[in-house]
Parts: sequence; C-alpha cells; structure tokens
Amino acid sequence: MLRQKKIILGVCGSIAAYKAALLVRLLVKAEAEVQVIMTASASGFITPLTLATLSKRPVLSHFVLNEQTGVWSNHVDLGLWADAIVVAPASANTVAKFANGFCDNLLSATYLSARCPVFVAPAMDLDMYQHPSVRANFRKLQGYGNRIIEAGHGELASGLVGQGRMAEPEQIVQVLQNHFSNLGKFV
Repeated sequence: MLRQKKIILGVCGSIAAYKAALLVRLLVKAEAEVQVIMTASASGFITPLTLATLSKRPVLSHFVLNEQTGVWSNHVDLGLWADAIVVAPASANTVAKFANGFCDNLLSATYLSARCPVFVAPAMDLDMYQHPSVRANFRKLQGYGNRIIEAGHGELASGLVGQGRMAEPEQIVQVLQNHFSNLGKFV
C-alpha cells in the first residue's frame, strides 16, 4: 500500500532519532519515496549521511541550500509533493510549533504548507509527555486533523519507566499502510 507513495519523514532532536534509520529502511522497502527533513537539533542524534544513504535522497534541513547560487528548499513544493508527512520522533518543541503555527524551520514551514495527512509520533520523557501543555498541543493537532501515534510505555533514556517511547518503526509503517489501504476502499 505504500508503493510510490511520497512520504516526508520529519526527524526532530530526540534520542529516539536513531529509530528514524530503521523507519526509512522500512518505508523504502515498502517502495515509498522518502524525503527526510531534519531539524537542526536532530543531527546531534543521527547524521544526515545515514538517512540520505537509506532514503537515496539528500536530507533537507535548511531553507537555503547554497547561498552563492540561490538554491533553496521550497517548503510549498515539498508540502504539495507529499502524500503524507510523518514526524518521528516528534519533540515537544516541534509539537508546540505545529500546534501554534510557529514557522522557524524547514520542517514547520513544510507542515504549514502541506495538504496531505500528517502523522506525529512523539518521543519525550514521561513527565514531558504528560505535561498539560503538551497534552493540549496534542489535542490541538488532532483538532486540525493530524494523527498522533501514541508513544509506548517502557524504559526511557532518562532511566525512568513510563509512557514516552516513540512508537516502533514497524508500528508507524503499519499505521501508514492502514491509512492508505482505507483510502482505497472509498475510491
């Protein structure tokens, strides 16, 4: 069901960013076209080279790619190109930006320009995940029609145990497959 689907994978700064590599592999294996957009803090957790190699596309992270030539990443074109946007891991910072319309990086600008379904797979420590402001931002995102792929329960990077682990890549792929297979039932 993902064959030839155009998927933007947003990767945010989180220890769970290492799971993005497997997610890209699974999406490519399912024959999806994957364009990775990383936030600035994501590259502190996983390299663009890893994700570019797996996706077979350059990773985007900035509006301007080459100041001398004026080559830039057109967030509007990206938003129109995508059949779906998946943000995994989604940090509390990015969730807040999306929920409140802040647009200070390529990922948030692409999100605001998108006309496709958006799936958000948060990853954060359990107290952050349960904080009333974060929960309110999840509700806002859902109110805009976005889907939250709930974080799992388990051991977190902090050593605490609770909800906050990013959903496993296989689960995220299954959510996407279910979404696209359900669309086919109504055509």
